[in-house]
Amino acid sequence: MKIVAISGSLRAASHNTAVLVAAQRLAPPDVAIELFEGIGRLPFFNSDLEAENLPEEVAAFRKLIGDADGVLISSPEYARGVSGMMKNALDWLVGSHEFPGKPVALINTSPRATHALAALTLTLETMSASLIHEASITLPLLGTVNDAGSIAENPEFVRPPRGALDNFVSAIRLAASAS
Repeated sequence: MKIVAISGSLRAASHNTAVLVAAQRLAPPDVAIELFEGIGRLPFFNSDLEAENLPEEVAAFRKLIGDADGVLISSPEYARGVSGMMKNALDWLVGSHEFPGKPVALINTSPRATHALAALTLTLETMSASLIHEASITLPLLGTVNDAGSIAENPEFVRPPRGALDNFVSAIRLAASAS
């Protein structure tokens, strides 16, 4: 099983990216989580480019999403909303055939980031994502100095993402067997 992980942050010390890298380490043995590292290279969304002149980076991103069994997203809150990078990436998927119905789980790294989480959820539902609520969690990393290694090794932080990943994998398998 292949899951694509997308961080909505470009920061080198991002908790959002760190939790996704930790998820790679915590994934079940038969699950590969691939971190999409090209979010900063996606051009600004322009619907004029969707028909004939789809940028190379966007075509590759859409293919990556299409080939995935699920998508795992962790994105920060900026000014009470979704980060611009994440919204831009999602905008490029709106008109694609690869995204509708795709299982999606969210990892929120700040209990205070409720506005972005609500906005991201609304956007994903509007895009016809299959949002897996049982696999979406908030992990309280705000104010901590944790990298992927310390998250993956700290018993306090390991249980929630491992449980969420198990729920996500189960939901993906259940959906696949039903179709």
